[in-house]
Amino acid sequence: MGCGCDAKGLMPVEQAKQIIWDTITPINDIELCNLDSALDRVLAEDVISPINVPGFDNSAMDGYAIRHQDLSSDKTFNLVGKSFAGNPFNGELDKHQCVRIMTGAQIPSGADAVVMQENTIANNDKITITHAVKLGEAIRIAGGDIAKKSVVLSKGKRLTAIDVGLLASIGINNVSVFRKLKVALFSTGDELLQPGDTPQQGKIFDSNRPMLRAMLKRLGAEVLDLGVIEDDPDKIRDAFTQADANADCVITSGGVSVGEADYTREILEEIGTVDFWKLAIKPGKPLAFGRLDNSLFFGLPGNPVSAVVTFDQIAAPSLSLLAGCTPESKIAVKAIAKNKFRKKPGRTDYQRAICYRDDNGQLIVDTGGSQSSGVLSCFTTSNCYAVLENSRGMVEPGETVNVQWFDSVLR
Repeated sequence: MGCGCDAKGLMPVEQAKQIIWDTITPINDIELCNLDSALDRVLAEDVISPINVPGFDNSAMDGYAIRHQDLSSDKTFNLVGKSFAGNPFNGELDKHQCVRIMTGAQIPSGADAVVMQENTIANNDKITITHAVKLGEAIRIAGGDIAKKSVVLSKGKRLTAIDVGLLASIGINNVSVFRKLKVALFSTGDELLQPGDTPQQGKIFDSNRPMLRAMLKRLGAEVLDLGVIEDDPDKIRDAFTQADANADCVITSGGVSVGEADYTREILEEIGTVDFWKLAIKPGKPLAFGRLDNSLFFGLPGNPVSAVVTFDQIAAPSLSLLAGCTPESKIAVKAIAKNKFRKKPGRTDYQRAICYRDDNGQLIVDTGGSQSSGVLSCFTTSNCYAVLENSRGMVEPGETVNVQWFDSVLR
């Protein structure tokens, strides 16, 4: 294939993402959302500020408001009033007059500098300035943070807690957002128990579905949880039909490899379209992507680490795009390998790792423990991926490694 893959039919990760993104038509249903519910919602239009922030010139510190030109003839001023936050001085300063002013208080008319109180000597109503003062010193200009009619937040922005505070600061209580993305989720496998069930010989607890449900909520999605579906073609087909009728995207865990009881891909090929189902990624090779009548489909591997990595690297950015969000690149840096990273050429390997700065300030990356696709606990001892390129082999200590920090979906 010319891609360095270690098995015929494996698709490079970036090619797979491009195929998915070319398929996606973002949702365009818009609703009004109160700030109390705005966290993680996606803006459907630019937010234009109706006001200046700050709304008036105000003091950056406690001190005295003066007319700067008066300093050329005398350093002593007559105290004529006070200006507090919410209770401004209403007069206008005359020659060699000053006003006691507190942080955040409105600058009196005529004043054009604030002297820090530590740089003055007070003698009753006489204030003497002891240090040099610049024109405009310690004054925060109206609109210096946000200018009226400027774009504060852009369409496609997923709102953070800081964004909510920013909207509140300009007096906005309701914003136009895209409706929440609806994602149907189910796991397949006769071996799966629900958390809380009594342990049984030969069975395991379904960790993937609760984990994926939590990750989807971090993306602001509305999750339709269909539970665990037995390895039965009819039941899997019914689950797909129900999911496709009620969701924008369907995500399954397990059933996409080549085992005799892995029916998910078989059913998808019957009722929909499979675009690809094997990627040059490790962990997570047996990932399927396809389309149903009304929804997209991601078939994640059953091994928990594989499910996490493929969701994080492939599904999550695709779902953000589907939700109307402007995709953001994951934060990546380069670090020096502390120890050997074992790898064979052929697949892009997302090894769980720990990145830190040594005593010299150099970024160092070390393995986060077992790289088995069944060892989910490795994520709790890691803070990043060591991303080892498709064509790369064994990494020796001292070599440079690409590091991708875990983002909010995993942290």
